[in-house]
Amino acid sequence: MYPLLCILILTLVLVAKAFLKKGDVEKIIRLISSISLFAIVFGFLGQIVGLIGAFDSLQRTGGNVDPSVFASGLEISLLVPAFGMSVFLIGRLGIIFLIWTQKKETL
Repeated sequence: MYPLLCILILTLVLVAKAFLKKGDVEKIIRLISSISLFAIVFGFLGQIVGLIGAFDSLQRTGGNVDPSVFASGLEISLLVPAFGMSVFLIGRLGIIFLIWTQKKETL
């Protein structure tokens, strides 16, 4: 989750930089788009790792796993993609506002 937090901070900094910068911000918009897509892919990678951990603990115990151990693996597998999707949505909203304000300035 900490890498996604760093990606979120980077996304917010880039959106703020683009708002403060006047003129052509196409390069920053493409960068925000790429970073937000990376966040969602990283979240799904975290989901796969969490599911592997949950099923690995199930396999090691021969099927007699404590439900709390299995639930913690499932929790990780659901939290990381949710946070990745949140970072993706924040980045996309930033892009929408940047494009909207850029079109207003050109009118």
